[in-house]
Amino acid sequence: MDCPDGELSILIVDDIQIEALNRKYLDRLGPTNVIAFPMREGRFSNITPRLLGDVVISVEAAVREGELAKISMEDRFDQLLIHGILHLFGYDHEKSEQDAQQMEKKSDELLDVLRN
Repeated sequence: MDCPDGELSILIVDDIQIEALNRKYLDRLGPTNVIAFPMREGRFSNITPRLLGDVVISVEAAVREGELAKISMEDRFDQLLIHGILHLFGYDHEKSEQDAQQMEKKSDELLDVLRN
């Protein structure tokens, strides 16, 4: 991602906690698996330019989704973490199918780096 000095925080929560964050900050109902809060955009982005932002992951979702996909919770957690980090860098899978494909391709590349 060409950001060797970037910093981020990772918060691991349960479904109830991520549901509260989802409702409060994104105005969406129900739990989700990962939420990213970018800090490199907006009015105060120049205060701490190395701070990428926060990634919040529901460990309950990682377990549940890992079981559904027949992969380990750790592998699903890695996928969610990379997904959240990509959001911190401005990737967005909800704008268009092309953006979604671009994000998925980058996610696959980063998973390969992580595993090797």
